[in-house]
Amino acid sequence: MRRCAVRTDLVVIGAGPAGLAASLAAAARGTRVVLVDGATEPGGQFYRQPAAGLGAGRPEALHHEWRTWERLRDGLAASSVRVLTDHHVWCVEKVSDGFVVHALLGPEQEEPVEVRARAVLLATGGYEQVLPFPGWTLPGVVTAGGAQAMLKGGLVVQGRRAVVAGTGPLLLPVATGLAAAGVEVAALVESVDPGRLARHGRALAGKLPEGAGYAARLLRHRVPFLARHTVLRAHGDDRLTGVTVAALDSDGHVRTGTERQLPCDTLAVGHGMLPHTDLAEGLGCGLDGLAVAVDTEQRTDVPGVWAAGEATGIGGAALALAEGHIAGCSAAAHLHGTAPDPAPAALKARTKLGRSAAALDTAYAPPAHWPERITDDTVVCRCEEVTAGAVRDALDLGAGDVRTVKLLTRAGMGWCQGRMCAGAVAGLAGCPPTPARRPLARPVPLGVLARQHPQEGQS
Repeated sequence: MRRCAVRTDLVVIGAGPAGLAASLAAAARGTRVVLVDGATEPGGQFYRQPAAGLGAGRPEALHHEWRTWERLRDGLAASSVRVLTDHHVWCVEKVSDGFVVHALLGPEQEEPVEVRARAVLLATGGYEQVLPFPGWTLPGVVTAGGAQAMLKGGLVVQGRRAVVAGTGPLLLPVATGLAAAGVEVAALVESVDPGRLARHGRALAGKLPEGAGYAARLLRHRVPFLARHTVLRAHGDDRLTGVTVAALDSDGHVRTGTERQLPCDTLAVGHGMLPHTDLAEGLGCGLDGLAVAVDTEQRTDVPGVWAAGEATGIGGAALALAEGHIAGCSAAAHLHGTAPDPAPAALKARTKLGRSAAALDTAYAPPAHWPERITDDTVVCRCEEVTAGAVRDALDLGAGDVRTVKLLTRAGMGWCQGRMCAGAVAGLAGCPPTPARRPLARPVPLGVLARQHPQEGQS
């Protein structure tokens, strides 16, 4: 396997809204920028595009803020930014003259690539949190973001009749997107009481037009909205045939006598997003809770490393754009020995949208008491097929945290290294989720690792 090497001033990891804005801001200030992303095209999940071969006639119909994407896309094409797509970053290493970004090239992810840079900007985004329930491993059950990705990137839908469930703002575009694509959306099941959003009215005032637009589309497609409801179980043998939903009381307990079954062949479920922090943690960056900690210039506490977007806290695309711009300006200024000059509008947007993000995070908390509804035979860790009963047995043996449960049950030792199950295990254990310090951000062939630091005299 040969090792390709690229050298630059600033490497930006992640080509979503934050990474695109950061790259354009830094390049506009005379900085050599390399933008690295694992997808085949820039845009991230928010601006995910269908493949050209699919011949999408109106791709803008699948997107929010299409004009912003066009501005970013055209700006990138006209800029000096070098874009490396299909590059899957697994580690960032601090060296004497800067940083080395280690990546694997292509869909097979076997050929190693190195990008050497004086500074690094992490725009690694976030990933979905899914809480288990009986039947959640059935074919036909997908994450809300997964359903959206199939629609945006492949112009395909999972089935003909769907239920969209869980909690969080992502459910709205998923439900309306599926309905617009011709899927019968049997219900949008949201566990949060709308009254919780009303308590944050001032902070969320700027979100009202967007929310009203989604509400109008739900009405147009006659999608029932079940607030303060949750999915109790999914039904089916070989694949999903329906779900049982029930109402929740003000404490998060299931209200007796409210259960009902909804026939469906698709369940798109999600319970919010979590920041991707693996690369930041590998560099030794400090965290603020579960997110990368940054200062007013989006600098981490590791010199030469900036972070922006969902990695620093889940806040949506508009906030990511503002943070990315500020981070790109700061990185360019420090590389050139000048003062940062971010656009005042970006600074103002970060403050305003940051307040909205904090309000949404508070309002859209996962439903209380959800661990009580998980039966012992429910699989919690899909990679290692560890059930809730096995986790509870470990707790009975004295395990009191995720790490000890992992040692006793192997929950979190599989392919995803706990990204999907750590939150569920923490919930069952009754402890808050904690960052999992993974030395590698993704699986890497042993041959690649063996060639990272060859002995003197070897090539």
